[in-house]
Amino acid sequence: MDNIPEEEEKARSAEEAGQPAEPAVTAESLRYKNKGEVAKGGVLGFFIGLAVIVPGISGSTVAIIFKLYRKLLFALGNLFRSFKKCARFLLPVLIGLAIGFVLGFFAVDKALEVSTFAVVALFAGLMFGALPAVTDEIKEEQKSAPRILLLLIGFAVPVALSLVSSLLLVGDRSLDGLNVWQYILFIVLGFIVAITQIVPGLSATAILMMAGYFKPLMNGVSNIFSEPMLLLVYACLVVGFVAGLLTVSKALDRLLAKFRAPSFFCIVGLSVGSVVTMFFNPEVYGVYQSWAAGAPFAVDLGVGLALFVLGAAAAYLFVRYERRHR
Repeated sequence: MDNIPEEEEKARSAEEAGQPAEPAVTAESLRYKNKGEVAKGGVLGFFIGLAVIVPGISGSTVAIIFKLYRKLLFALGNLFRSFKKCARFLLPVLIGLAIGFVLGFFAVDKALEVSTFAVVALFAGLMFGALPAVTDEIKEEQKSAPRILLLLIGFAVPVALSLVSSLLLVGDRSLDGLNVWQYILFIVLGFIVAITQIVPGLSATAILMMAGYFKPLMNGVSNIFSEPMLLLVYACLVVGFVAGLLTVSKALDRLLAKFRAPSFFCIVGLSVGSVVTMFFNPEVYGVYQSWAAGAPFAVDLGVGLALFVLGAAAAYLFVRYERRHR
């Protein structure tokens, strides 16, 4: 059944409650109208793939900018219910995700080794310049104390995760000699990483670093053919990741349908917090420590600030373009 009356009923309920009514998301509404929208789906997937490599990048924030967030949640949550239409919507996203992950692993990761601060500053600028697209979602909403509290809580969550992952970071763990329980742990980690991809402001990189598995998993890719048991590690991650996408997206879609305004206040806080954490996470914290120890930093700092401004300006101009062409 492609048109789901439940979604339409939720939209009517929101309108009766005095909330701004969004067009109901249905399987039919997932159809891309033109090649430009298909390209947006690909770019969205690209940033989701890149988010695993670059600390602080949020693919779901990009989805909000492109007005694809609700559609993404709906397509993931109803994949088996309306498979053909949901799969058609997700295909460009999956292609972009694969490109983003591969490019991130082979190019961005190498650039991070050359100048971590400059690369992070560029992406932080892009996320910062795009924030008005997220705050647009609450511009016309009532600013009550509970909603402001939700915004502050949303801001605090990624900041707290970043502080913990930076200051209480465990050492890198080994992928050798794993037992059954550790393979189950990788399924759980995959599930948590999936949550970071659909909840704005959360960082997959920070979560993996907190667990001590970020660098081992990145380095393990090059040894996957010489050590076959590593395939089971990544298979467990994929199983957990897919399970997380399908289950949590459904819950979030229902939450946004029923409590749109409060949810977006929290999402705004999460998105702002994620920009802050891009400048304070385990990767960048290590850079600051090297600067404090006497490493030269003038060039990195200057290039990073310039890239931040350029990224912010480019993203904001894009947001303005999107506003004019809604």
